Amino acid sequence: MNIPSAMPLLAENPIVPVVVLDRVEDAIPTARALLAGGIKSAEVTFRTPVAADCIAAIAKEVPEMTVGAGTVINKEQAKTAIAAGAKFLVSPGISEEVAEAADEAQMPYLAGVANPTDIMVAANLGMKIVKFFPATALGGLGILKAFAGPFPQIEFMPTGGINLENLGDWLSAPFIPAVGGSWMASAKLINAGKFDEITRLSAEAIAKVKEIKNGQA
Repeated sequence: MNIPSAMPLLAENPIVPVVVLDRVEDAIPTARALLAGGIKSAEVTFRTPVAADCIAAIAKEVPEMTVGAGTVINKEQAKTAIAAGAKFLVSPGISEEVAEAADEAQMPYLAGVANPTDIMVAANLGMKIVKFFPATALGGLGILKAFAGPFPQIEFMPTGGINLENLGDWLSAPFIPAVGGSWMASAKLINAGKFDEITRLSAEAIAKVKEIKNGQA
């Protein structure tokens, strides 16, 4: 397979919000709220029946936002997401059939890994960056540092349990170019229509990232 690397996407987007949308009408305001806070990419999960319609709405009406599809667990979902306008695919685990769909569409795919076997499968599929999920529940940064030793060619996007308080710890690791998280655009905030708060939290997160990056310079 020759799946395009997700590295260019993550280099420009060190935070990729995991967005759960229950209503199509919330898609565009959420995307615009994230953009207003400086976040230019988002993963809309396939946990709800309106996910594809939400991706299509964002792709059409907010083209500045690089919208991807998350929780993609089979080829049918992958093809639906691609047809809707998704620009990248994300899975909680690793799926060869989703990888095949990404390869066919020449679209970045962030497969989820939880152990060395998963990482070996991803590497054999030609992936150089993977999603580490659920990051905190699996042991946090400590276990990811252990994985990084035998897999120096692989970089990771941890997701699950990431927040503003521990963001610096994760992004300080040289093998972590980006993180996934939901704290700045939680389903609770979206469903309550608190889009100004999403913008505030997004701006706060981006400011933290800049602080971390400047400290590394």
